[in-house]
Amino acid sequence: VLRHEEFEEGCKASCNGPYDGKWSKTMVGYGPEDNHFVAELTYNYGVGEYHLGNDFLGITLVSSQAVSNARKMGWPLKEVTSGVFEAEAPGGYKFYLEDKEQLKQDPVWKVTLGVSNLQKSVSYWSGLLGMKIYEKDEEKQRALLGYADNQCKLELQAVGGAVDHGTAFGRIAFSCAKEELPGIEALMKKENQKILTPLVSLDTPGKATVQVVILADPDGHEICFVGDEAFRELSQVDPNGGRLLDDAMAADNSDKWFAEHNMKKVSA
Repeated sequence: VLRHEEFEEGCKASCNGPYDGKWSKTMVGYGPEDNHFVAELTYNYGVGEYHLGNDFLGITLVSSQAVSNARKMGWPLKEVTSGVFEAEAPGGYKFYLEDKEQLKQDPVWKVTLGVSNLQKSVSYWSGLLGMKIYEKDEEKQRALLGYADNQCKLELQAVGGAVDHGTAFGRIAFSCAKEELPGIEALMKKENQKILTPLVSLDTPGKATVQVVILADPDGHEICFVGDEAFRELSQVDPNGGRLLDDAMAADNSDKWFAEHNMKKVSA
């Protein structure tokens, strides 16, 4: 746990999806956000479950330790190819664990998104957003892209039809120099691409105010570019993050409150 933050009302950039009310976010990863891929887990206190679509197809980790941990805990593993095991998180999200020595820089190797048209998506992510194409397999209808050799990669995988985003509303985020944000926004306007949130400042109580631009690719995958200077201040590892998360979970009486009022949490 790198940091944990609580919010009393919905985010104006829909960070927690299109839901109003109290929510939290917890950043988890193998190291600081400056040089590791980090997952942002959002929790809406009033939502009981989400419908998952085919937009987010999983995260791949290179870590024999993760495979060993799963076996020790009795967590179900399914070998999908030689030395690669599929595990399913409690919310239904898929993780693929490669049974190899954990990478020193970051065990998170790739994040896989479903796309409806591989060529169109590659043109967007590479041609417009400037990602390097590392691999492209027309037969398997997949492509591997990234901004740097030592960073987590983005895999695009054709799903053979329309992309369904379900109701959980995730996004991929990148930090860049603050002065690049207006240019990104201007390019998307020029190319008639979708801008979900024009350049805006977002406050985190007691922490930094960051500038973001949020886009959507041809399949509606949300992409957030955030100004790096303020983000580095915001994303400092909080040594109390784990305790704050534990305290928030212990204080979360939302299930009990709904039960006492003979109500069910919303099924989004």
